[in-house]
Amino acid sequence: MSIQQRRERERAERHRLIVDAARDLAETEGWEAVTTRRLAERVEYSQPVLYSHFKGKDAIVSAVAIQGCGDLAQTLAEARDAHRDPVSALRAVAEAYLNFARTRPALYDAMFVQRTDIPFGTPESPPELKAAFGAFVSVVQPLAGNRDLETLTEVLWSALHGLATLTGSDRLRPDHHNTRLDLLLNGLLP
Repeated sequence: MSIQQRRERERAERHRLIVDAARDLAETEGWEAVTTRRLAERVEYSQPVLYSHFKGKDAIVSAVAIQGCGDLAQTLAEARDAHRDPVSALRAVAEAYLNFARTRPALYDAMFVQRTDIPFGTPESPPELKAAFGAFVSVVQPLAGNRDLETLTEVLWSALHGLATLTGSDRLRPDHHNTRLDLLLNGLLP
């Protein structure tokens, strides 16, 4: 291995370490607690080293969001693949999405609530975002009929996001989760 390859590997490892530390800190203390000073202490590198990887906190949040979309894509694909029946697969993916948002609130916030400069829904979107959206598309496709597949998928995602956000902030009746999800999914079925 050349010196250049070793340096690139070490840089990638530092990058991952910073992103993981930001995720952990955000999940335990909230995004307000994520500062370059706190991250530098956690990863045992100086703040200038952090700035050599990221321009600032917004760039770190974006990196966390992209990584989170990769995690979400895998979660949704696993939920989909566990069911042969298209309706069951749709329900499983919806439940997996809502569970992801509930169990990783700070990560979900970075992915879909905080402002980022990540391009969504464009050819320039990172592959992790495309994979997450693709997992939704693949479960909606068998049920789309003559409707526009991507628009229908966006409507599903939007509705699930609304449920996740309102549930996460305790704005919905907890004992009506299944009824809400049934109404949403039955409205999408042909």
